[in-house]
Amino acid sequence: MSSSRFESLKPAMPILIGASLMLTFAMGLRQSLGIFMPDLTRGIGISVSDFTLAIAVQNLLWGVLQPVAGALSVRWGLRPLMLGGSVLYLVGMLMLAGATGTTGVVLGAGIFIGASMACTGPALASAAVSRPVSAAMRSAVLGAVSAAGSLGAMLAAPVGQALNQAYGWRVGVIGFAVLALIMLPAAWVAGRVDRVPLPPSPGNVGDSAGAALGTAIRHVPFVVLTVAFFVCGMQLIFLTTHLPSYLQICGMDPMLSAQALGVIGGFNVLGSLFFGWAGGRWNKLVLLGGIYLARSLVLLWYFALQPTPAGTLAFAAVMGFLWLGVGPLVTGWIIDVFGLRWQAMLGGVAFVSHQVGSFVGAYGGGLLYDLLGSYNTAVHVGVATGLAAGIVQIGFALHRSSHVRLAPS
Repeated sequence: MSSSRFESLKPAMPILIGASLMLTFAMGLRQSLGIFMPDLTRGIGISVSDFTLAIAVQNLLWGVLQPVAGALSVRWGLRPLMLGGSVLYLVGMLMLAGATGTTGVVLGAGIFIGASMACTGPALASAAVSRPVSAAMRSAVLGAVSAAGSLGAMLAAPVGQALNQAYGWRVGVIGFAVLALIMLPAAWVAGRVDRVPLPPSPGNVGDSAGAALGTAIRHVPFVVLTVAFFVCGMQLIFLTTHLPSYLQICGMDPMLSAQALGVIGGFNVLGSLFFGWAGGRWNKLVLLGGIYLARSLVLLWYFALQPTPAGTLAFAAVMGFLWLGVGPLVTGWIIDVFGLRWQAMLGGVAFVSHQVGSFVGAYGGGLLYDLLGSYNTAVHVGVATGLAAGIVQIGFALHRSSHVRLAPS
């Protein structure tokens, strides 16, 4: 990045830092909840599928509410939503820490954190950082903020596992609640973006939420992107929810799962930065399809072999590189095509598909394990659908010009 471009970012830096910190803890803490699953389920006498139901509800509610939060951000501003979401996140963690059965787990980890993520997750964080920067810098900035979303897992997973092993899972979750407090001032600072005026929508997109949505659902590349996004959610949430349980079944050290989640977070920084940079230079939809294909092949390789500590960390590194790189690509493509005004809402519409996939990955994986006593079938489904999504996404992007823009550059 040239010094002149860096200088141009200085006025926006408080917003970028605030949004990044909020996203760091919102993503990192929820991604690490799986480390508590073995001890939590034994401690309060619930099944694996009961716990994964809560994670599935979290993801489904996040997806359903995301378009609503995106539309409201245009009317109310980003600060009220991000602050309210941060409070919900804290309440959800405290409810989970005090849970005594399935209801408490579903309310805390499912409903409260799910609703919070619609206001503190990638969609609103990306909306906050997209507005105050130039179009030339936008893809790189989106990649940097997406990278920030992984740093929380590098901190949360080892801290949570250490507290869990030393003092029990309840203390571990309370530790997560303490970390979640950082989201409140971060959301307040990121809310300064409300002082930056939103540009008008392009004439052929429309100035109302309904008009913009109608334009998007008639745009075939948007529909293909949305459908393929299902697989992204299914694969990632399956891993974050079930990898700790899988490693424990295989007799691995419980700390290995926390180390793996931390490695995923670390390499996700590199991957997000890379795909943010690459998205400014090459076809974003082809890059998305490439991520889906690569993830599926890596999943097939890892679960076909007996896990080892070295192999698990290598797997985590590769998956981490491919983890949140989808974020700057999807968001950047939506801005390219539909403009900034309704970016959060339309990104939220696509995200509904992602979160339906997350529901299937979390709950379906737990259900198949409870029924069959093995994760093999769940892995095979994830690999097959990922390969199909990658091939369709790349094939469609190459067949049809996806760079015909509705929005001005």
